[in-house]
Amino acid sequence: MSALADASAPAHPGVLKVMMQLMKLRVIVLLQITALCAILVHDTFARYGVMDLERTWTDTLAAMLITVVGGTLSAGGSNAINMWYDADIDPHMRRTMNRPVPLGHATPRFALLFGSFIAVVGSALFLFISVKAAFWSAFSVLFYVLVYSMWLKRRTPQNIVIGGLAGSTPPLIGWAAAAGDSIAGWNMLDLGSPVPWMLFFLIFLWTPPHFWALALYRSGEYGKVNIPMMNEVKGAEHTLFQSKIYCVLLLLLGSVPWFWPDSGLPLLWAFVSGGLTLWYAASVWAIDPDEPFDENGRMPKAAKSFLRSLFYLGWMFLSLVIISLIPPSWLGLLGPL
Repeated sequence: MSALADASAPAHPGVLKVMMQLMKLRVIVLLQITALCAILVHDTFARYGVMDLERTWTDTLAAMLITVVGGTLSAGGSNAINMWYDADIDPHMRRTMNRPVPLGHATPRFALLFGSFIAVVGSALFLFISVKAAFWSAFSVLFYVLVYSMWLKRRTPQNIVIGGLAGSTPPLIGWAAAAGDSIAGWNMLDLGSPVPWMLFFLIFLWTPPHFWALALYRSGEYGKVNIPMMNEVKGAEHTLFQSKIYCVLLLLLGSVPWFWPDSGLPLLWAFVSGGLTLWYAASVWAIDPDEPFDENGRMPKAAKSFLRSLFYLGWMFLSLVIISLIPPSWLGLLGPL
């Protein structure tokens, strides 16, 4: 029992429930969707002859199963380790005060040991199908824990921007898991296609406006614990200005065809991704830094943008899967990117 516990804390929900809370499974779901979508796009390309590789549905399901289990364990382990490191600040923020460690349902030491164990197991599972998938899984864990949590988060307002590299790796992991040993060599950057890197940069550019909207919505919380979030250091207007820049970069990333030559993606993707990005960007532009706070001291329009960002990322990946499933002959009039 943690020393932070008090008489008003909720009853202990059980060890299994605590483990699930330490892993933050609800947060992991969206990351897993991006990895699974990368697998489906890869294997669809293989079936349509875009890639010189034979893939059966058994191969696809096997890659998806290992990716779900390994990705959940490695990402969940990262989250648990982060709760160990942030045990001093989590009790003082509304969004984190009900986590297992502040409530006394788990000790910081338990969070560290549990998180470290499942993170290692999760990354090691990928060795059964792909060394490169295992590498990017381990990279994600180490970068999130060592670079973001322990170094950047408490030192620079660019913490989310640079730290976003860790959360951008699921498409690389999924693609590498599907490709298996077909990608020769020890160059971990070579995944045989520009598509997984496009998806990587999609998440990377999406992360700052997504998280800064949350920070604006919960204005003041990070400042109380001396975390230099962009809006706490530079102010709401500057944060919104930078968020808009990232929205423009997102639009260029997905809707400008010459960014991804020889990718095998149809031109239809440029129109769909461009439309979805404009839909999401509208919510960022709608945020008013001078908007009166609600009864909880929060910015309602920032909350709406944060929620829309979740739907945006999900729809971007799902639409890419749907488009990749359309036979190339049907898209002949539009042509490739």
